[in-house]
Amino acid sequence: MRILIVEDDPDIARLEQDYLEMNDYEIDICYDGSLVMGTLAGNHYDLILLDVMLPGKDGFQLCREIREVFETPLLMVTARTESVDKIRGLGLGADDYIVKPFDPAELVARVKAHLKRYARLTGEGKPDKESIDIGDLRIFPKSWKVYRGDKEIKLPNREFELLRYLAQNPNIVFTKAQLFEAVWGYDYLGDDATVTVHINRIREKIEQDSKNPKVIETIWGAGYRLNL
Repeated sequence: MRILIVEDDPDIARLEQDYLEMNDYEIDICYDGSLVMGTLAGNHYDLILLDVMLPGKDGFQLCREIREVFETPLLMVTARTESVDKIRGLGLGADDYIVKPFDPAELVARVKAHLKRYARLTGEGKPDKESIDIGDLRIFPKSWKVYRGDKEIKLPNREFELLRYLAQNPNIVFTKAQLFEAVWGYDYLGDDATVTVHINRIREKIEQDSKNPKVIETIWGAGYRLNL
């Protein structure tokens, strides 16, 4: 499998490269943010490790641009520890957020987890015969597709997993902690904001009015429920 590392610090880039290559991943490195979209356009990657502070174009702007075109798993790597930066990255479509300095073994574990999860989501070769229908919203659990009427709604993999989990367990109230464990499913240093950000992003795409959601309802003091 092929991974693109976007990192302007050669020492960190080589550290990431060494550990990932020891686990049989093929690695390319891009040191300048302005070159990333061109690199992605000309190559296929199974995962992207994206630093936030980059010359040419910062990681947040790149995350937004990448998500407009690609559904590739994307992990942001940064020395910035503020919660607002993490929320911003997740809100732009990043699947994970790793803070420097990090344990290289943890980085590899997260990469493996995201690749495994993405393969499970997209590995079904045949279209779904069945969908979960909520009004004119149709969710196809196996082929990882969502439609409103005839229009497909593009969701990054983590948003889709969260929506699918709720849709497969309708009319049940889940706490943020339960949703986090069900969807992220491994030892991840997350918090309530992670689930909230993803719920808000899903609502912006599937609700008729994201400010007054009808599909994914907030149950104050308890959690979230998908109404079917």
